Amino acid sequence: MKIQIKLFATLKDKAGAHVAVDLPDDATVATLLERLAQAYPKLASSLPTCLVAVNQEFAFGATPIRSGDEVALFPPVSGGSSYPEFFHITDRQIDLNELVASITLPATGGICTFTGTVRGVSEDHATQQLFYEAYAPMAETKMKQVADEIRARWPLVQGIAMVQRVGQLNVGEFTVMIAVSAAHRDQGIFDAARYGIDRLKEIVPVWKKEIGPQGEQWVEGHYHPTETDRG
Repeated sequence: MKIQIKLFATLKDKAGAHVAVDLPDDATVATLLERLAQAYPKLASSLPTCLVAVNQEFAFGATPIRSGDEVALFPPVSGGSSYPEFFHITDRQIDLNELVASITLPATGGICTFTGTVRGVSEDHATQQLFYEAYAPMAETKMKQVADEIRARWPLVQGIAMVQRVGQLNVGEFTVMIAVSAAHRDQGIFDAARYGIDRLKEIVPVWKKEIGPQGEQWVEGHYHPTETDRG
């Protein structure tokens, strides 16, 4: 059987985003790694320490591999910031208390949050519902970029969390939440939360459709990212 393998980070740099190997029907992860080392010598030095996922779950030497499995290889996950971060696209209700708890440390003395809601009445029309769509993998990556930009501007910030709802939402429901924590209120959390939502609206791929008595209409933004917006 031929197995397609997704590569990430340093492995991707060495051999590209996707590679493929032929495996026997009784193959395991150990077999896969042996065949990869033979077929792609550039990967050989990285394979002993790489992580393997089969069907989006960590896999190990004896884990079987079957035809049609989704297989990915990547180096140990980057530790990133020593402070908590949480980025998520979800079709479930957002719990503000859980979001705040996720970035609260023993040294946290202040948390600033921004919460967006579905507005039922605008200047010139009524809205009954909003429908949100996102390019989820890229959206969460760009949320991380926004967090990195926040840390560069406000280095005393501790935790950062961003959650965006998708799907159909009714008037009054939460659409997006930004939360930023720090030891003190004067360490940038107000400006950072404002920057977070403004920047999310610029570079995080999320779209909304307004649904009301007048019909349905996608709402498009006006900001066009440039090379400086690349992560």
